[in-house]
Amino acid sequence: MKRNIIRIDQDKCTGCGLCLPNCPEGAIQMIDGKARLISDLFCDGLGACLGHCPVGAITIVKREAEKYDERKVMSNIVKQGDNVIKAHLEHLRDHKQDEYLQEAITYLKEQKLRNPLEEEKENKMKHEAVHSGCPGSRSMNFDNAASAGGEGGKRGSQLTHWPIQLNLMSPEAPQYQGKDVLLAADCTAFAAGDFHKDFLKGKSLAIACPKLDEGQEVYVEKIKALIDDAKINTLTVMIMQVPCCGGLLAIAKEAASQASRKVPLKCIVLSLQGNILKEEWV
Repeated sequence: MKRNIIRIDQDKCTGCGLCLPNCPEGAIQMIDGKARLISDLFCDGLGACLGHCPVGAITIVKREAEKYDERKVMSNIVKQGDNVIKAHLEHLRDHKQDEYLQEAITYLKEQKLRNPLEEEKENKMKHEAVHSGCPGSRSMNFDNAASAGGEGGKRGSQLTHWPIQLNLMSPEAPQYQGKDVLLAADCTAFAAGDFHKDFLKGKSLAIACPKLDEGQEVYVEKIKALIDDAKINTLTVMIMQVPCCGGLLAIAKEAASQASRKVPLKCIVLSLQGNILKEEWV
């Protein structure tokens, strides 16, 4: 049968290997210092690898080729882990290859493997339900009131927005865009007598408990989104001296390591009496 398939110009190919990670189907391998198409069965002809060749050695041609085999591709892809599976499914979805996508999903079900696209959809639905169903989680910004003093000369709140719980907040909310963010363990505000004046002032807040919160698996993605999508300036993680609190710093570090942007990351550790035991950039 005739179909679209990649062609690699061996004279142009420099053997840089940049095309390999962008072909999760495994159709390309490095052989004798050159990128080579190893099987027509693995090439879907959609050209995910094209834009990653710095010398333009890869093109799409229409020629006689074996029919693309999605099941054989999936048997190769699942060995490479969840991120590669997700990238491949998104690749098929974005190119409207519905038949191949359904084959891939069916293969995952047969192998009793999770479908990253389905999980992504479920998480999105949960997020939308939280933000549309509960008035207490509706995004609000009250910058003007934050710095105002209270009646009788009382110190005003430095909180500029709502919600603040990490499970409820959205990295897309305007209050986080380009801001300095304080990620505080729940107990810190009760231990630090001047939490608002000394730590919260001028920052957007998110709070979490690394020991008791549910849904912590989404925390890394949320913090990563704050860094990459909200483009925050700095991230300060404030924790207590108790061992379980260190989990919040570990989550922040993991998110920072996965993010494509790099932002300064500070850690503040409080004693149980609210004194600063450690304050350092990490």
